[in-house]
Amino acid sequence: MTAQLLAGGPVAEAVLADVATRVTALRDAGRRVGLGTILVGDDPASAGYVRKKHEACERVGIDSHHIDVPADGTQADLLAAVERFNRDPAVDAFLIQYPTPPQFDFNAALAAMDPVKDADGLHPVSLGKLVLQEDGPVPATPAGIREMLLHYGIEVEGRHVVVIGRGPTLGRPLALLLSAKRPGANAAVTVVHTGVPDMAAYTREADILVSAVGRPSIVTPDMVRPGAVVVSGGVSWEGRRLLPDVDESVAEVASWITPRLGGVGPTTVAMLLRNTVEAAERAVKG
Repeated sequence: MTAQLLAGGPVAEAVLADVATRVTALRDAGRRVGLGTILVGDDPASAGYVRKKHEACERVGIDSHHIDVPADGTQADLLAAVERFNRDPAVDAFLIQYPTPPQFDFNAALAAMDPVKDADGLHPVSLGKLVLQEDGPVPATPAGIREMLLHYGIEVEGRHVVVIGRGPTLGRPLALLLSAKRPGANAAVTVVHTGVPDMAAYTREADILVSAVGRPSIVTPDMVRPGAVVVSGGVSWEGRRLLPDVDESVAEVASWITPRLGGVGPTTVAMLLRNTVEAAERAVKG
């Protein structure tokens, strides 16, 4: 068995085409759409992610706004950047690039954000709406994974999804999203992590396995039930080389698998821009 590829590119293109149409409609009505980013420090990978987000903005007609907070800056500097975007009417939604250097309190900065301008879906209010199954911005990477499964016609409802990882940006919100009663979800979800002895005993029971750890090749073929769908949501870097959580040899066991490059990354950016245009649409409706 050789798995089919869950390529994120076609999924992202479909989402971005819809976003561009909605941005154009707003612009024709005299309303521009703006996304803001705050980059703390000088981590090359984080800078690269921010650059890709602004490149995508240019493609769909969203205005870009950016603030750099230096690595030797203070928490007050970060909070000032957040407040600047909170007050800027040209910014419909914004994000603080995660992770921030350890001397900065990311959660405190996130809590200071106006929740109506939450582009990443990580504000406590947004996560609370996800728990309550109310409409609101959904964390971009989990939303992108769900969109990918929908795009490729992979049935989720009633199936067993195992998520490796419980982090606040991916593992935990993905479990909430895929267990919710909504299209492309309504699954039985099990969350495991590196503190669970014999993770493979759980992962081998999965119809759909998603790794959200950020540890290279933590998922190996012996951990996967033959024919399962396998998504590598977590990544790490070795120099300039991106390394997924899922070892490439898993393709010989799985029915579908994300590629090493071009998997969930493009869909994450696309869903971020969807959150942004939806924020602008809500602002217009008042």
